Amino acid sequence: MRALVIYCHPKETSFTAAVRDRVLDKLTSAGAEVRVRDLYQGAFDPVMTPQEFDGYATAPANRLPVAGDVRDVLWCNTMIFVYPTWWYGMPAMLKGWLDRVLLPEVAFLLPDAHSAAIRAGLTHVTALGVFTTCGASWGMTQLIGAPGKRTLLRGVRAICARNCKTVYAAHYRMDRSTEASRQAHLERVARKMDRFIGTRVTARSEAKA
Repeated sequence: MRALVIYCHPKETSFTAAVRDRVLDKLTSAGAEVRVRDLYQGAFDPVMTPQEFDGYATAPANRLPVAGDVRDVLWCNTMIFVYPTWWYGMPAMLKGWLDRVLLPEVAFLLPDAHSAAIRAGLTHVTALGVFTTCGASWGMTQLIGAPGKRTLLRGVRAICARNCKTVYAAHYRMDRSTEASRQAHLERVARKMDRFIGTRVTARSEAKA
């Protein structure tokens, strides 16, 4: 497994960082190859410039402003997003990463002489994970529609491998969280990660033995 973890939170001491660390511990202990993209620590610029917009569909030149991120996306076969849910969606920093990095001829193929439809470009990605925290309750999040979750687990998944495996976990009512609720959620994340990656990484490791 080659896992790219996209982490987005401005404060390193946040609970979201603890979730990220639990995800990374599980990946590392399972023998996965891991790359972490910390958007705030790396000072990622989420703003698409007018020049980038004008050249958006011009590949491969459209990759140049975000070449390192594109290399990571093309390298991985597993993508895991760890972020806080703000206003029911993902932080602007993360949305900007999607806008600037998941480009034509990287994440999807535009219509051309061979096809009139937009086609999936992330077919090498066979596993997709989302771990988030929410200030709202589960019920309110369902009522609003959880657009951040839908963007990733429906929108991005639609351009991944046909049978792309997914995992999702959220801690709701974060403003009312307790030490016990946070610890229980970290244990839930660990269990979900075990199911998500365990047999797939073990099978690869045994094949190398």
